[in-house]
Amino acid sequence: MAELRWNPLLSTWTMVASNRQARPHLPQGWCPFCPGSGKVPDHYEVHKYDNDFPALSLSPVDPELSGSGPYKAVENYGKCEVILYSPEHAATLPGLSVDHIEKLINLLAERYVELAKDPKIKYIFQFENRGEEVGVTMPHPHGQIYAYPFVPQKIQVELDSCQDYYQSKEHCLICAMNREEIDFKQRIIAENNTFLAYLPFFTDYPYGVFIVSKQHRGNITQLSSQERRDLAALLKNVTGAFDTLFNKPFPYMMCIHQTPVNSAEYADAAGYYHFHIEFYPPLREENKIKFYASSEMGAWAACNPMAVEQTAETLRKAYARFVRTKGELHDECGHS
Repeated sequence: MAELRWNPLLSTWTMVASNRQARPHLPQGWCPFCPGSGKVPDHYEVHKYDNDFPALSLSPVDPELSGSGPYKAVENYGKCEVILYSPEHAATLPGLSVDHIEKLINLLAERYVELAKDPKIKYIFQFENRGEEVGVTMPHPHGQIYAYPFVPQKIQVELDSCQDYYQSKEHCLICAMNREEIDFKQRIIAENNTFLAYLPFFTDYPYGVFIVSKQHRGNITQLSSQERRDLAALLKNVTGAFDTLFNKPFPYMMCIHQTPVNSAEYADAAGYYHFHIEFYPPLREENKIKFYASSEMGAWAACNPMAVEQTAETLRKAYARFVRTKGELHDECGHS
């Protein structure tokens, strides 16, 4: 069974993907994403791979239950892709060169353009899950893309909030956030010529970094070659700072937020919505997880157990240690 079911309480869709239960346990010593597996090219640097067990499909079947009353179901139209970061099975994002990560960003931009050609696709969500703590079962370095036939609810809330702010203040909300963080300084982790990395005033994870373009950009395709390189440098160094923080691989969910596609409702979103990357790292201490429990999940009432002004200082020091040993500086601006 694979379909979209309408949640009338929240006015959004739930993906039902029981086909994903059929994902096999991989034989020890074999990985489908490694060259020689027969699943991927024998030689690649970065690579797009169609998900073998997708939650969305370009050839969907009719729903098994159509629903009745307040319930309804529709076909699970869309696309799920895997983005392979490297042919090296043990590689990590912070272990890749800036040149290599730039190629990854270019591939993400190419996929955004290609997927947006389908008028049924309304939102292209690019993300990475890292670590067993967030449910990862495939250790080969990779991200994913979900191309939805609807705008997901969290993105919709952000879009609506940014639109309301723009109509009220006549400028971009996220641009205003950038200015506040630059003025305050204490929550900034790092910056270079075109990108900022900071812990926002309100973030609900102790180390929930945002990476935000300094110039107003709507999506990844609008980034210049210099912006893509600067983004690559910050991605390498911020994820390296995470690993340096507790001297071990740091789990996270990395989510790219950008403008919808093929959406009449948000046709002018590029004017008020701003490209940024949100990290959701579950660790609050070396061996302690910040769980999203009843208040967060049941009421959407987030609680951060630590003040980000304190965690920013800790992460900033880890960032500096990583850059001194393994990072790559690209016109970085220092912050005390």
